[in-house]
Amino acid sequence: MDKGLLSSSIYEVKDELEERLERCYSVVCGLVNSLSEREANDALNSHVSKGAQQHEEIQLGLLYAILTDPSNAAKNYRDITLVNRDAFSIVLTRLNQLIFEKWLKLKDVGRSQILWLTRELVKNSVVGADAVVNVLMRQIAGGDITPKNVWLAESVLDILTEFRPWLEKYPGLVPVIIYTYLRVIVDHTGQIFTNLRQRESEFAASLLRDKWSECMVIGRDLLRLLQNVARLPEFESLWRDIMLNPSILAPNFTGIQQLLTIRTSRKFQISRLTPDMENKLVFLTTKVKFGQHKRYQDWFQRQYLSTPESQSLRCDLIRYICCVFHPSNELLCSEIIPRWAVIGWLLQTCTSNVAASNAKLSLFYDWIFFDPEKDSIMNIEPAILVMFYSMRSHPAITATLLDFLCRIMNNFCSTHTEQVRSGIHKSLKTILEKRVLPSLQPLFENPKLDKELRALVQLNFTEFISTDAPLKAEDEDGMNKEMTGLDMDEETNHFTVENNLSDAAFSDDEDDVVDRNNHEERGFHPIRDPHRYQSIDITEHLQQLDGDIRDYAMQLQEERSQEDQCESMDHLMQSFVHEAEEYDGDMVAVLALCLCQILIEEFNNNIFPEEVDDESLEESIGTPLFVMLRFLSATPEESPSRAPLFQLLGEMYMKQPRIGYLLLYFLKIGKINDERMQTYRDFVKSLESHYTLESCLVADMKICEEDDIRLFTFLLPDIYSQFTSVCVGNTELLHMVVSTIDGSQLQELICQILQGNLVMFRKESFLKVLNASLEWETLEQYFLWQLITAHNIPLDYMMPILPKLDYHSHAEALTSIMILLKQDCPSSDLLRPILCRECKKNDFFTVSILNYWAQEFEDKLAELIYTQFAKVNSGGGTPSKKRHRPGSNSKKDVPTADQILAHLDHMRQICRNISLLQHASVQLALQQAQQTANDTQKTKFSDLLALAEDMVDLKSMRVLRGLPGRRAAAAAASTSSKTSGKSRKLNEESSSESSSSEEETIKPRAKKRKKTNPVDDDSE
Repeated sequence: MDKGLLSSSIYEVKDELEERLERCYSVVCGLVNSLSEREANDALNSHVSKGAQQHEEIQLGLLYAILTDPSNAAKNYRDITLVNRDAFSIVLTRLNQLIFEKWLKLKDVGRSQILWLTRELVKNSVVGADAVVNVLMRQIAGGDITPKNVWLAESVLDILTEFRPWLEKYPGLVPVIIYTYLRVIVDHTGQIFTNLRQRESEFAASLLRDKWSECMVIGRDLLRLLQNVARLPEFESLWRDIMLNPSILAPNFTGIQQLLTIRTSRKFQISRLTPDMENKLVFLTTKVKFGQHKRYQDWFQRQYLSTPESQSLRCDLIRYICCVFHPSNELLCSEIIPRWAVIGWLLQTCTSNVAASNAKLSLFYDWIFFDPEKDSIMNIEPAILVMFYSMRSHPAITATLLDFLCRIMNNFCSTHTEQVRSGIHKSLKTILEKRVLPSLQPLFENPKLDKELRALVQLNFTEFISTDAPLKAEDEDGMNKEMTGLDMDEETNHFTVENNLSDAAFSDDEDDVVDRNNHEERGFHPIRDPHRYQSIDITEHLQQLDGDIRDYAMQLQEERSQEDQCESMDHLMQSFVHEAEEYDGDMVAVLALCLCQILIEEFNNNIFPEEVDDESLEESIGTPLFVMLRFLSATPEESPSRAPLFQLLGEMYMKQPRIGYLLLYFLKIGKINDERMQTYRDFVKSLESHYTLESCLVADMKICEEDDIRLFTFLLPDIYSQFTSVCVGNTELLHMVVSTIDGSQLQELICQILQGNLVMFRKESFLKVLNASLEWETLEQYFLWQLITAHNIPLDYMMPILPKLDYHSHAEALTSIMILLKQDCPSSDLLRPILCRECKKNDFFTVSILNYWAQEFEDKLAELIYTQFAKVNSGGGTPSKKRHRPGSNSKKDVPTADQILAHLDHMRQICRNISLLQHASVQLALQQAQQTANDTQKTKFSDLLALAEDMVDLKSMRVLRGLPGRRAAAAAASTSSKTSGKSRKLNEESSSESSSSEEETIKPRAKKRKKTNPVDDDSE
């Protein structure tokens, strides 16, 4: 059986899901090895009956066996059917996860077996098989005719064709199937795809006829896709019926106008981007700042838009941006690249006329039958903005879009010209009403438009054209002032509002339906702090409380003196504890609501003092809220009154999440006997089951960071020391730290680190942190490396990541590692990963550090280079069989001869001082390389290897000069023997040193095999 389910490089951390599946498979193997089929079945059933965990182990173990062992797949599927007790729930969940998250990493065998398993699930009508097919459909990429993608489309088609009756039982799946295949048929136009295209067309046309009512839910985009395939023989009669005889398809279908008025659900737009593609696009539109976007766009284009057939993918991307991703008002006012700029880039880089026309239709498609009562302005906003802001720097884009908009009025559908014109005019009116643009005059009457186009615009948009005298050419500069705010090629934009992505959102189906009584669009609501508690009237709620609790609550509300308020709160807490048994959950919720309203000023004001000392800190917690928290903290853990107090605090926490970090603040400075902050731990345990210590802690610190960065920094040392298992290695929390602090706060944290009060890293999770940080902004990464340097992290911890770092993309990490290496002396453990880096012409990392070491430690570096050559020439130094034991990674960072020679040759070309290459040890290494090199290497590194020949000749000449013939010959022989003797000696020393080093390394590694350690242990 082929070992492993996912493909990964030796530098990547083992995938957690794959590890889990492998462990479960080991359990299954341990149970059934050397047993007969009946005994194996009994053993599996016996293990499953022990509990839910054992049941999950067997299910996942058999799933792994199916996906990696085709020869025994049928047997394993039979076993999984016999022992499963949850209707395949566990199997389907993990299978969907593998397809959705890991498809690109799956080996070919794994992909084939997923299709085989899907076929079996469909064949046996397993509940949930439709979800698996749905997820598989998302992995069929548009604009991609690579063999693997075509194979997937054809394999899924085989399953759907074979089990057509099963498919027709799922009315929710049928539209997704139709939407997908109508889209990919246009990609399969080549001669080699004739067979496949015919099968896809026949299947889609037949299914559309049989299930037209179910497919109508797709809405207007169904017509857009059908237009692209209408001339194929399989669709001609269907298209004719849609246009001329619609009722034959479904009694309730009246024609294309009915379809065009139905807004297409976002789930169909999402289905045409693979999960990986969607993640990249979401990152581009929510994280990348305008002005820093070009390299991300270039990468996206290389990845997905570089082939001729990928031009059709632009339509899917534009529909997704317009209909699915609706940024919040806060995101609109941030420095993040706007939607219109991404669409402008997609249009500008389109090289196919047909694809460009389809892309423009995708952009304006929601304009055609726009209804302000049903459709969202966010769907039409990108088109008008890309025309408006492109006028100054890319007038050709504006011109072609305006021309297209004018022409589709009369040419989109001759029988519905008036409806199309009305829809476009309604779109423009809504744009003006919602103030997306203050005026259309700078767009429609701009002197940069040629006369014919301006005449066409005036003809079609008369009501939007100014009745004043025509604009003169000299007015152009004044008009363009309105357009200078944003530009697709500018380095910055004009927005200065602080960036916060916490409210970035995607439209839901119901979000796009506008309330008839509310004409304000969601994208243009005022910015509000999501954590601020909104003031409400609690008069009626107070009356629902009983006895002393109501009296004290009313006193608390009426008191103005803080001292009196604290006294009332104390009495209230005592009364609540005494009467807690009489209060049900609803009454506790009412009291929590009242307290949140009464204490609203405490929640909405910052409590951390400007000047921090014992007195000011003590004064900051002298308020009623902290009286409540003190009362809770002072209650013994075994006391029965602790539970109702936690219930009350939990209800308040649901309404006012600031309580979380305020409790942490109180436990830090409250001078109570709670060193481990056990009260906070118990409080989190008292919440509902989906709240974990990690999720609550990160969420509370996030709110604290947004409210008061100084308080956030003040709490960090205690958070990391008291919740080590949660915080140390938590990339989300660490990113929060480095993305919000400034220079003074960084200084404060480093002071805490040097005093021993703050530890933010540990070996087990360090590599995970470094990997995550590669996606962070430059300043964030440099702050991180300052913190790493303050911790004195050994270089060995970070060297495993070195070979995977790209010189241009990961400049921050490489620069920081280079500085740390500069401060250390060379060693075998440090040199190996450096030499393992791929040698590139414009990558100067390796050559720079080698050159620096050569100036300071030339002899040592030369010996180390010779040792590396010796290991390569001796087969990697493998005298010990322990080196090859399963799971050993000891050879993963041993450089090849090609890598070493490439770096030395690069050094020869770049550095002026090449004394290192003339060192005796390096010369011996080059001589060995010359003797063992193949023809390719000799050709590739001829200039470098020639240095060794030159040095040998030079030494021989010096020895032979002035000697008679026989003595010269003897001297030459002596020189040769000494050289070869020294070579053998160094080789033996190297081999011995390598062997002993390996033995020392292997012994402790055997102990560590049981640990999950994301940081590779490079102790060799």
